[in-house]
Amino acid sequence: MGAYQIIGGRPLEGAVHIHGAKNSVLPILAATLAGGGQYTIYNCPEISDVDTALDILHALGCKTERSGARVCVDTSAAENREIPEALMKKMRAAILFLGALLARFGEANLTAPGGCVLGERPIDLHLLGLRLMGAEYEYDCETLRCRAKALRGCTVALPFPSVGATENLMIAALACKGEVTICNAAREPEIGDLIAFLRACGAKIDGTGTSVLHIAGAAALHGTEYAVMPDRMEAATYLAAAAATRGRLVLQYATPAHLQAVISTLERGGCEIVQRPNEMIARCDRLRAVSPIVTAPYDGFPTDAQAPVMAAMATAEGVSVFEETVFSGRMRHVPALRSMGARIYATDRHAVVTGVKRLHGACVEATDLRGGAAMVIAALSAEGESRITKTEHMERGYASFVQTLRSCGAQIECI
Repeated sequence: MGAYQIIGGRPLEGAVHIHGAKNSVLPILAATLAGGGQYTIYNCPEISDVDTALDILHALGCKTERSGARVCVDTSAAENREIPEALMKKMRAAILFLGALLARFGEANLTAPGGCVLGERPIDLHLLGLRLMGAEYEYDCETLRCRAKALRGCTVALPFPSVGATENLMIAALACKGEVTICNAAREPEIGDLIAFLRACGAKIDGTGTSVLHIAGAAALHGTEYAVMPDRMEAATYLAAAAATRGRLVLQYATPAHLQAVISTLERGGCEIVQRPNEMIARCDRLRAVSPIVTAPYDGFPTDAQAPVMAAMATAEGVSVFEETVFSGRMRHVPALRSMGARIYATDRHAVVTGVKRLHGACVEATDLRGGAAMVIAALSAEGESRITKTEHMERGYASFVQTLRSCGAQIECI
C-alpha cells in the first residue's frame, strides 16, 4: 500500500498535459472484443485500470502490447467466455465486457465488478436491456451467467441515463439482428467517443450527443486505429487544484466544451479561466463560495468533480452547498477533509461547506479515486505536512499524478 507525503501551502504554477480519458478508453478496450481484429489505441493513459482491462483481454485469449500511450490489441483469437473473479474485483468497468462477450460469443460468465465504493451501483439496467435483446441470465453464488442464442433488435427505454448501461447495450447491439434503439441514453462525451470508435470499426450508429441512439446490428466490424479523447475529469481535478492553492495552471490538450458546468462554477467563485480550443488557463487569487452545486448527468455538474471542487471550496469565502444526485456514497471523503480543518456538515446526499481561512496537515486514507484526489488537493492548500494512504485509488485514474504536481511546484513524494 502506497502513500503520498505532502507539504502544503504553495500555489501550483505550470503546465499540465491532460491524458486520454479513463472513462473512454475502458469501454473502447472492451469493445475491441466484440468484432475481433487488430486495433491500435493512441493516447491511452498509463493507469492501473487500463492495465486491468488489458489483463482481462489477455485472460480471454487476446494479444496485447503496450508502448507508452499506445496500446495494440489483437482480439481475433479470443476464445474464453469467463473473466477471472480477481480481475472483475479490480474495477467497476469490468462489467463492460459483458456486452462484448455476448456480441462475440453469445455467452458470458463473470462475477460482480469491484472498483470504488460509491453506494448502490446495480447492473439491473444493463440486464434489462440485454434481456430485451434476447439474452437470458442467472445468478449462482455471485456468478452471473448470460446466454443468447441470437440477439435481436429492440427498443430499450432506460429509467435513468446510465453511462455504463448505455455503453454495454451499444456494444451488445453490434451483434443484434435488426436495429436497437436506446431511449434516455447517456449523453456524456465519453459515449460520443465510444460511438466514434465503433464507427471507425464499421458500426452504424446514429444519435451522437442525443438521448436516443440507433444502432444497426450485424454490421461487419474490423480493426482500426483510434486516438482517445482528453480526460475531462483529470482536467476538472487540476482546475480545482489551481483554485484551492490560489495558483495558475495551463491545461494542455484539454477540451473546455466538455467541462462547462465545472468551469462556470469555478468562475462564479472568482477564478479566471481562459478557454481555447485545446487548452485552458486557470488562475485564482481569491475564491468565493458557490451555491448550490448539484451533480447531474451530462451536461450538468459531473459527480466525479464533486469531491475535488469541495476540497477547493473548503477555503472559499462564505458557504457552499453541495447536493449529490447520482451516487449515495459520494461523501465518503468528508471526514478526511474535516480532519484537515474543513467545516463541513454532511449527509449521504448533501454537504454544507463553510469556508475557513486555512486547512492544516493530517494523516488521512483515500476512500476512492475522486475522494482521494480531493484529499490531495486539500493537502496541497493546507499548512504543514499531510500523509495520504491507499494511493492505489488515485493510480486507477490519474496518470503521472505525482510527477505532474511536482512539476507545478508541489512538495509531494511517493512513500
